[in-house]
Amino acid sequence: MASARRLKRISDALAPPPETIGTLTLGDVSFPVPKSLTPARLPHAAPLDPADPRTRAHLYFLLQKYILGQDVFLIAQPGPYARRLALTFCSLVNAEYEYIALHRDVGETELKQGREIREGGNLVYVDSAAVRAVKTGRVLIIEGIEKAERGIMPVLNNLLENREMNLDDGTHILHPHQHALLPDADAADARFVPAHPAFRVIAIGAPVPPYTGYPLDPPFRSRFQARFLDPTGALLALPADAPAPDSELPAASASLWRTLRDLVLATQRASEARHALDGVARPALPPFPQTALAKLRALLRAFPPPARGLAPRALGRLMIVLHPELLHAPFQAWALLSERVEEAGLGPLAAPLATEDDDDATAEEDAAGLLGYTVRAISRAGAHTARVVFAPLGGGGGGGGGGAAGSDAALDVPAGFAPLRAFPLAETPDFVPSARFVGLLTSCLQAHALGWDVSLVPPAQPATASASTSLLVQVLGDVLGYAREAVHVYKELGGRELLMRRVVGDGGATSWEPSPLVLGAWTGRLVHFSGLDVLGATAGSIARLLQDREVELWEGKRIVAALDEDETSPDLTVAHPSFRVISTASRAAPLRDWLSTEHANMFLPVPAQPMGRAEEAALLRRTGCAPADVTALLQFAGAYRTRMAPADGALRVRRLGTRALLRIARRLARFPWDRDVRSMLERALLTEFLPATEKAGVEELLEGVGIKKLSPVFHPAPVVEEKTLLFPAPTDPLRKTEDTRVPRFDAVQDPEGSASYVPHMDHFYDNSIQSAQMRDLAVDFELLGDHLVLLGNQGVGKNKIVDRLCQLLQRPREYISSTTTLERGIIRYTDSPLLRAAAHGRVLVVDEADKAPEHVVAVFRSLAGQGELTLSDGRRLVRAVEREGDLPIHPGFRLILLANRPGYPFLGNHFMQVLGDNFSCHAISNPDLESERRLLTQLAPELDADLIVRLIGAFHDLRKGYDDGSLTYPYSLRELIAIVRHMRAYPGDELDDTLRNVFDFDVYRLETTEKLDEILRKHGLRTQTSSAAARKGKKQLDMRFDPEETDLDKPKHGQEDPSGGAHSGGNTFAGGTGGRDTAGVGGRGGFKRLWKKGHEIYQVSNKLKEDVPDSVQEQAREMARKELAARLAELNMTPEGAESYGELLSGVQAHIAQLRDLLEHLATREEERVWARLGIQASRNGEAELDDPAQAKRIRFLFDISASMYRFQYDGRLQRSLETEFQSPHQARQYTWDMYGHSGDEPEIPLVKIGDSIEGPAERWAVTQKMKYTTQYTWSGDSTVAAIEKAVDEVAAFDGDDHFVIALTDANFAQYAITAEDLGRSMNRHPKVKTALICICEDSDASWIKQYFPGRAFLVNNTADIPKVLRGFLTTMVDR
Repeated sequence: MASARRLKRISDALAPPPETIGTLTLGDVSFPVPKSLTPARLPHAAPLDPADPRTRAHLYFLLQKYILGQDVFLIAQPGPYARRLALTFCSLVNAEYEYIALHRDVGETELKQGREIREGGNLVYVDSAAVRAVKTGRVLIIEGIEKAERGIMPVLNNLLENREMNLDDGTHILHPHQHALLPDADAADARFVPAHPAFRVIAIGAPVPPYTGYPLDPPFRSRFQARFLDPTGALLALPADAPAPDSELPAASASLWRTLRDLVLATQRASEARHALDGVARPALPPFPQTALAKLRALLRAFPPPARGLAPRALGRLMIVLHPELLHAPFQAWALLSERVEEAGLGPLAAPLATEDDDDATAEEDAAGLLGYTVRAISRAGAHTARVVFAPLGGGGGGGGGGAAGSDAALDVPAGFAPLRAFPLAETPDFVPSARFVGLLTSCLQAHALGWDVSLVPPAQPATASASTSLLVQVLGDVLGYAREAVHVYKELGGRELLMRRVVGDGGATSWEPSPLVLGAWTGRLVHFSGLDVLGATAGSIARLLQDREVELWEGKRIVAALDEDETSPDLTVAHPSFRVISTASRAAPLRDWLSTEHANMFLPVPAQPMGRAEEAALLRRTGCAPADVTALLQFAGAYRTRMAPADGALRVRRLGTRALLRIARRLARFPWDRDVRSMLERALLTEFLPATEKAGVEELLEGVGIKKLSPVFHPAPVVEEKTLLFPAPTDPLRKTEDTRVPRFDAVQDPEGSASYVPHMDHFYDNSIQSAQMRDLAVDFELLGDHLVLLGNQGVGKNKIVDRLCQLLQRPREYISSTTTLERGIIRYTDSPLLRAAAHGRVLVVDEADKAPEHVVAVFRSLAGQGELTLSDGRRLVRAVEREGDLPIHPGFRLILLANRPGYPFLGNHFMQVLGDNFSCHAISNPDLESERRLLTQLAPELDADLIVRLIGAFHDLRKGYDDGSLTYPYSLRELIAIVRHMRAYPGDELDDTLRNVFDFDVYRLETTEKLDEILRKHGLRTQTSSAAARKGKKQLDMRFDPEETDLDKPKHGQEDPSGGAHSGGNTFAGGTGGRDTAGVGGRGGFKRLWKKGHEIYQVSNKLKEDVPDSVQEQAREMARKELAARLAELNMTPEGAESYGELLSGVQAHIAQLRDLLEHLATREEERVWARLGIQASRNGEAELDDPAQAKRIRFLFDISASMYRFQYDGRLQRSLETEFQSPHQARQYTWDMYGHSGDEPEIPLVKIGDSIEGPAERWAVTQKMKYTTQYTWSGDSTVAAIEKAVDEVAAFDGDDHFVIALTDANFAQYAITAEDLGRSMNRHPKVKTALICICEDSDASWIKQYFPGRAFLVNNTADIPKVLRGFLTTMVDR
């Protein structure tokens, strides 16, 4: 055996070397370049210029390590340079390569083997890129190491170090030397596969910090040889014509190029110096993206700037295009850049997003794109091209292509196959090409002409007028003749799903199909990524496709940049030259969360300028709305967008976009007598569901602009006429009102639907509120053509209102529930209610829409907003048929989504952020008192009218209790109707028993039952809802125990029965019932109660209980006092301390339970999100990977325990602070928390550290005493700002998925000269830490705090308000 192995090694050594095609010499290193066995796996993209000295130095390093057999880690800032360097090296050494882009969804399947089912049911394993590389000796390029989830990279550790890997199909990859030592029988076994000696790994990752991501795992890091790629060199090396002299550029372009190039390089060097000093802090002016100089040079070559220089706004727009992170950078960054630009002699730098309201802005400037150019004409130049003529402002004429400054630039650009829309754009009833819009279109056309994909970046302010992004995408496609492909992005969309989708055949065989993105690349379409901002870092998985037009597909297939004419391979395809991508944002996340350096390198960002007030006003007036109403709407919209926008950019209230204002304006124009503008605005903003602070702010703004609240009116029940549904005029003595008629559905249009799909209701009890709601719904979806979303608590009648309206209108209605339309996360479209409704023009009612996954909500958003939807089989639902396979959407199709209100205690998603303004919103609430009385009287006319009134009043107060936070359940009309029906059916039942049918859910919540009893007693409903009362209220047989012996001795504990048996009567054992002298229950003469679980209780008669001598009673009392003192001593509490503890606890016990419920709910929501993501992952890979638990949430509570808290405690501030401490989440799962104080002496006083156990009363009491004593003995002073800064720093260092600092202060800001800027600097110190400031003081002391920090700073005068504040803050922040 040994001789055979030796013979094999000798034979291998004597084997001829692989065939070579030449020798590569780089410096003092030579390498024989082998011939490729599979040329299709060689690089096809254009390499970097090896003549560049920086690039050549990197290639020299890579060659050294390749010869040594070492793996390499390229450390580079985000961008394409490192990847192109690795591919350039592969081209030089003629090495085949495999490529993996890492992101959050990459698992073992992508790194090892995937499973597929072929026809006939055969299971096969498909090698991943990594396995193919190690088997065939290719270079494995792994990009995005910093994005890989923890636990993924160890999969590769053994492969990297030992060249070994165990695969799912039972095979084992072994090091070639180890394989050579196998016995002959094992070496011939197909289960053992030798790793190819030429296998190498080139890993690419960004340094963390300063960039976002996961730090390198030390074992993984140790297996590489590192190479830092100088960002300055990458910036200069990327332009394709970088070696060309500047003199080849027009004179004005060359000058501007040199100046801005030096500015970009200087900024890079300054940022590196800052990083060297402080690896965590971000520089004031972040470095430019890696592609900035490449974009700048291309722009200046094609569009020479005017000789007189760029105008300030044009220069500002150019800077944003090159460095879009400036949009969300601190103001100091923009100021620093402005200073450097002026010092460079380029003149002042103006904000690029000026509107028509600015005095310095002109229509001509607005109509200009980048570098001051406008579009003069667009015409067809070829089958796949169009000619676009760009003209500079104030000049032009002639037609060259990218010539000298002042002349036109005529460029042939890729285009689609369809006819081009006429340009200049013509005005239509539905479209006004404003100067702002034309300027944005020009910028997009310039980016398109230079070969870049476009990202329309929304304004940094979360609430603005419309920026027309969806319309802009449509018009851009039309003027270039493009067929558009829409991709509606949702948060859990995986990187693989962006490129491909799994298909399961009828026989169970699995395969892959191209995604709309890949189809668009092959066919030359304009692909619109809608809502790309919610995808986060996963968007980087398509960076290579956007930057290089290359991407890896399924089972070894690949899109490459170019193919030789004689090159044919079934695995290789090329992207169509007309293929382009344009992305828009949903604005569900602030810019800082997604507008990163990587995003800037993938696209040419175009800042989307919102409408100015003049343009928005003109748009509203075109609806026919009265000018006075337009003025009022815009005054409120301007104030609302400014006032409600928080400093951190994360909007926590509804946006008031132009689309919502247009909806209101159309309604006012259609019904000029219905002038309740306030209710329309409140409905659009869903103010009914806003937290109290935000709701009060909206009401204040409405009053401030003079939009008054109108008195309620009575709405009669609708009347069915022959062809219309009549809503009689509301009765209003102060205003003139009119009837409203809505056409009824004509059965001829849909005979099947009219016969089978019109809902039928035997009973509907008309009332004013629901009649008004039905009128509003009918007007919106029948007369104005809107899709609807109805939100409200459970049981308020959302389904019944919609069904009743469809019944009256004879409207065919399809119905689905979001919980029943999914099969493994996929909507089934074959003959589905959705397809039927869209095809026949029916109403589709989607119940429980808030429970739907985000990708399903994205379907609804697409249908309502753009009128299009791509089905799973590749067909599209569209308003107008454009290509084969399109299914037209009937103009009568309407979507009605039913959902519970957002937030706790409902378990739904915040899907309204995904829907945006595409739906008309309606808040469905419980009817008012009179409407409820009418409804219940119709339901049960025989019941006592007074009892009905008292029930209605009680439920009205129960709902108030939910709104103010004292109750955790929103009692609705549904429960009230259930009670009335029971009373009507069983009049002999006690009222207590009937009410407990609703309230028994809370029998173990003492704080809830006490509140319930208080409200019920207030309305004369004498009942009790506690568990004890529930037991007492049950119908039971009388049971009494009469003992034969009744003599008393003296109180005692009694013996313990080791058997645990039950004892009745007697005076021997402890824990019995009906006994005497001993500790027990139901007896007499004992000194304490003692009951053993599970034993029946027998009571002696009251006569025997009363017949106890005074001496025995006194002896029992004394024994009880001594034992109580002993128990308190065990807790280190005095009787006085126990009494004070009890007083504090009783004041906040209900709030403790509510806060605990809230935190548990949020933790559950997080677990559900994780499982949802795992479920989606399982559907992609065929199995679930359960190693991705929800991460902990980090909270620090920060208490003000300064001297002023003690000095001014007469106003209750100290008491409120102590009560708040009692409400901290001591036992909440998935929360890592601690508690610190700050005083005039020091900013960090530990109260409870992480891991401290304070579950017992004594420990909790000790914390409150430490707080109280500190306020008594500390020196004067205030450390609020320093304390928040320390807290934010420590919380940010915690590895979790949510980070909070909740600081309480008595807001003694004026005395210690603490300004809003000081607080803002500390609260915004780290972007991932959400900070709340709760001021327990009089409003006048810090009334300005809410204005500067809306949604994050709160004034609290009552401890009962603190749970509401915490509930609103935590719910908003965790659910974002």
